[in-house]
Amino acid sequence: MKESAKAKLFSFRYFVFDFIKLTGAIPTLIWLRPKRIYAGEVAKRRIRGGALVIANHSAFIDPLYVMTAIWYRRVRFVFSEELARSRAGGFFRACGCMEIDRQNPTLGSFKQITDALKGGEVVTIFPEGHLSGENGDAFKSGAVLMALRSGVPIVPLYICPRKMAFGRLKVVFGEAVDIREIYGERPTFAQIGEATKLLYERQTALRERFSDTLHA
Repeated sequence: MKESAKAKLFSFRYFVFDFIKLTGAIPTLIWLRPKRIYAGEVAKRRIRGGALVIANHSAFIDPLYVMTAIWYRRVRFVFSEELARSRAGGFFRACGCMEIDRQNPTLGSFKQITDALKGGEVVTIFPEGHLSGENGDAFKSGAVLMALRSGVPIVPLYICPRKMAFGRLKVVFGEAVDIREIYGERPTFAQIGEATKLLYERQTALRERFSDTLHA
C-alpha cells in the first residue's frame, strides 16, 4: 500500500510537467531543431540517477532549452524568490521548480534541493543567477556545496544564445564532474573555491572549444 501511495504522489507531482512536455514535444522540436554537441565520448552518456546540471543563463526560456536537450529525463529547476512571488510563481511550482533566495539562501531551500538530488532527480541551476549573456562572471559556489551534500555529479552545459526566433538550438554537454572524487567528502574552503573555479573554467571551455560549430 505504501509503495502504491508513493507512486500516486509521484505521478501527481509531475502531472503538469509531464502534460506540458508531452503535448508540447513535437511543436518544440520543430521550432528549435536541437543540436546536441558533446565534449567527448564520456559526455555522450545519458544522465543516470541524481545529477546537478549547471547551465549559462542568457534567455528567459533557458529552462525550455535544457528540457529539450535532456529530453529523456524529468528535469527540475531552481528559480529565484523574486520570480516565485510573481504571477507565474504558482505555475513554476506546479512544474516542480524549487525557489531559493539568491542573496540569503535558507537551510530549508538548500535541503529541498539536496533531497531531490539524493532521491535520484535531475536538478538544473543557473549559477550566474541572472541574465548575464556571454561574459557572466558571478559563478557561485552553491553548486559545489549542493553536489557535495547530495553526492551527485555536476554536469556542465553550455547553451548557445539564439540570435533569431527560429534559429537552431545548440547545446554543448561537458563531462560530468564528481567533486567528492577530486577533493574528498570534506574539502576545505579553499578547495571549494578551487572547485567553483574549475566548474566555471569547464563551462567556459565548452563555449570556446566549440565556438566555430556553435556560431556556424
